[in-house]
Amino acid sequence: MTTRVKTRELKSGEIVAYSESAIRNNAAAVEYCRTSMAALSGCSAGILGLTGILGFMLYLIAVLGLWCLLLLKSGTQWKKYFISRQSLLTNGFLGGLCTYVLFWTFLYGMVHVY
Repeated sequence: MTTRVKTRELKSGEIVAYSESAIRNNAAAVEYCRTSMAALSGCSAGILGLTGILGFMLYLIAVLGLWCLLLLKSGTQWKKYFISRQSLLTNGFLGGLCTYVLFWTFLYGMVHVY
């Protein structure tokens, strides 16, 4: 496996180098966190018996909460770990939603349907 370095020029004219393997590793860690968060919040929504828009609002709150926690963990130097904050929020959103709905409906059916 080769470690390639990508560069990007900022508005100020400064060139920033990114390690492709480090970016891939950070993206994999974030995807693992997002999948785990979706499964746990889906279980919570199912057990609590949330239906309709309230269930989807819980997912949005969980996604925003995870995003804030990741930014808080990376601190003011988030540019060292991620290319953009927006991609940190939007990447994997629909995949996480599918996992969330799967666990939500499964646990709702186990707990609330006789």
